[in-house]
Amino acid sequence: MPDTPNSNDRSLPSGLASYDAIVVGGGPAGAAAATVLAKHGRRVVVLEKDRFPRYHVGESLIPHCWYPLERLGMNERIAERAFTKKFSVQFVGTSGKVSQPFYFDEHEDHPSSQTWQVLRSELDQMLLDNARACGAVVHEETKANEFIRDGDAVVGVVAERSNGEKLELRAPVTIDCSGRDSFAMLQNRWRVSDPRLNKIAIWAYYRGAKRDPGKDEGATTIAYLPEKNWFWYLPLQDDLVSVGVVADQDYLYDEGRDPATVFAREVKKNPWVADHLAAGERITLPGTDNELLVTREWSYRSKHFASDGLVLAGDAFGFLDPVFSSGVFLALKGGELAADAAHDALTAGDLSAGRFTGYATQMGRGIEAMKRLVYTFYDQAFSMRSFLMRYPDRKRDVTDVLIGNVFKSFHDLYGAFDEFAKLPEGAGME
Repeated sequence: MPDTPNSNDRSLPSGLASYDAIVVGGGPAGAAAATVLAKHGRRVVVLEKDRFPRYHVGESLIPHCWYPLERLGMNERIAERAFTKKFSVQFVGTSGKVSQPFYFDEHEDHPSSQTWQVLRSELDQMLLDNARACGAVVHEETKANEFIRDGDAVVGVVAERSNGEKLELRAPVTIDCSGRDSFAMLQNRWRVSDPRLNKIAIWAYYRGAKRDPGKDEGATTIAYLPEKNWFWYLPLQDDLVSVGVVADQDYLYDEGRDPATVFAREVKKNPWVADHLAAGERITLPGTDNELLVTREWSYRSKHFASDGLVLAGDAFGFLDPVFSSGVFLALKGGELAADAAHDALTAGDLSAGRFTGYATQMGRGIEAMKRLVYTFYDQAFSMRSFLMRYPDRKRDVTDVLIGNVFKSFHDLYGAFDEFAKLPEGAGME
C-alpha cells in the first residue's frame, strides 16, 4: 500500500501487465467500480490522469447517493467530515420569493434524507483512497491513450505516465469511467450531443455569503431567471458558497461575452441571489485558475453503452444537466452496477456487449426519469406550482426523482407531464 494517499500503488513495470478489470478514471464512478470489483475479489487497476486531490465542480449530493456510498463503506466516514448537511431543495422565483422547500425527511424516514454539500476535491480523494484500501491498484498521473483490441473486442489499454513511460495493461473487461473526457466515446466516435440542453454555465465561489437559518442553511437553492434560466446556490464548508448561472447561450451572451460582466448582470436580476451574495467575497478556489469559471455544451450521451470487453459508466456514459444535481449519484450508481455486471460477466466467461444489457436497461430507466424532469423544468410553458395544484398526488413521484429514487416506473408521472410540456423520446441508449 502507498506511503502517502497520493502515491501510486505497486509500481507497474513497463510492458505488459494483466488484471481482471481495468477502470479508466478515478472519480466517483471509477472509485465505485474499482471498490465493488475489489470486494468481489477481482484484480482491478485504476488509471487516473490527474493527481488527487484535484478540483471538480458538482458539489451537491442527492439523498439516494446514500445507498451506493453505504455499499462502499463511506457514509460514516463522510459524516465525520465537516461537509455541510443538506436537508432540502428549494426554489426561488424571479421576484426573490422562496417556495416551500422539498424536505427529504418529510418524504422518506431514512438516514438518506440527510445528505451533504461537499468539496469534490475532498470527497473524490476519500473515494479513491477507499478503493485502494479495498485492494484496487491505483495509478495516478497515468493517462489512457488507446484500447488494445483482439478483433472487435477490447482486451486492454495503452497508457502513459506523466514522465512519458508507456504501459500496456491487459484485462478481459475495461470499465470507462473517464468522465467528461469521454475516452471510449471519442475513441469510438459514439458521442451524441443534445442540442435542446445546449446551456452555458458561469460559476464562482464566495466566502462569507449569506446562508439561510436553521435547517435551511445547507439547502440546495435553484433561483430562477427570465426564460427558465437559473442560478444554483450551494453552501459548502469553511464558509464557502458555490454559485453559478446556467442559461441558453443567446440569453447569456446577448450583450457581450465577458464572464464578470455577464455574471454581475444576472445576479442583479434575482433579488434573493443578490441579497445572499452582497456580504460575500468572491475568491479563487485552489485548483482553479480564475474567480469565474465557464463551461458549455455539457449535455451528451454515448450512442452505445458497451462493446465486447468494454462498458461505460458515469459521465463517460452520458451527462444530462446540473439542475437537479444528479451527476454524482448517477456516477456512483453507474460505477456500482457496471462493476457488478463486469463481475458476473467474468464469472460466466462471457464479456460480450450483450452481457451488459441488464445494466444498461436499469441505468437507462434512471437516466430517463431524470431527463424527463430536466426537460420539463426547462419548458417555457411548465410551472411546477401549477402542475402540483392539478396533480397533487404526483408530488411523491417528483420528489422521488429529486432524491434519486429513479429505478422504478413513472408511467403516471410521465402521462401527467405530457399535459404540460413537450417531452423528448426515450433516453436513446443502444
